[in-house]
Amino acid sequence: MNLQIHLRTFDQLSTEELYQLLRLRSEVFVVEQNCVFLDMDNKDQQCHHLSLFQEGELVAYCRIVPPGLSYAEVAIGRVVSAPAYRGKGLGRKVMEEAISACRQLYGQVPIRLGAQTYALEFYQSLGFEAEGETYDEDGIEHVEMVKRK
Repeated sequence: MNLQIHLRTFDQLSTEELYQLLRLRSEVFVVEQNCVFLDMDNKDQQCHHLSLFQEGELVAYCRIVPPGLSYAEVAIGRVVSAPAYRGKGLGRKVMEEAISACRQLYGQVPIRLGAQTYALEFYQSLGFEAEGETYDEDGIEHVEMVKRK
């Protein structure tokens, strides 16, 4: 798979990139997961956006949230892969790229995320450790996780 990897601030996103990432997030988090919530939370403007494209089509995405906006630590959020491209390792690839981008942008600092509990083992395989109790977010069970190294 010949992937193009883009790391952009909100202001650097083209209108086409912005549309594709918002559409993919809506397709998965709102429609597929049947979760009614306001995805556009006024944090995107302060985040970096990591997108993986295959021949111009967005196949995986996440955002890198600066420290102090969602958590005290830098965070990775809105991790998503396109349904048509699942099972090809893109979730792992986007997370590896995101961890690398966090290190590039913020140094060797802890990285936090709110993981859907079904993906707990996946995030553990990337070095994240569960921290705290599970909680309900928009009808889906989550747990906070931190990568310290």
